Amino acid sequence: QVQLVESGGESVQAGGSLRLSCVTSGSIFSILTMGWYRQAPGKQRELVATIRSGGFTNYADSVKDRFLISRDNSLKTVYLQMHSLKPEDTAVYYCNAKHQVTGNNYWGQGTQVTVSS
Repeated sequence: QVQLVESGGESVQAGGSLRLSCVTSGSIFSILTMGWYRQAPGKQRELVATIRSGGFTNYADSVKDRFLISRDNSLKTVYLQMHSLKPEDTAVYYCNAKHQVTGNNYWGQGTQVTVSS
């Protein structure tokens, strides 16, 4: 019932910045824990960052101090602001939502981020 639509992925040179957005459907955004995951070719999908409805955040060590996750509860949107991008950040980035009551997980279709050296 929850639909997620990501946008913002594109090709960028190393050191550049991008902002990814994920818009959710429905009226339950306030009770969803949101997250960003990424998957590079030949590797498992990994957690990038999460943000709870109250604003508490968690980041993977590889992106700390470079990426920022935020949410706008009025717009029902979660963002991932990425700075100082590195070639190893190249991956398909997926938006995730977890219902805080039912525990159900929902995934977006993914958006490609390519960082060139």
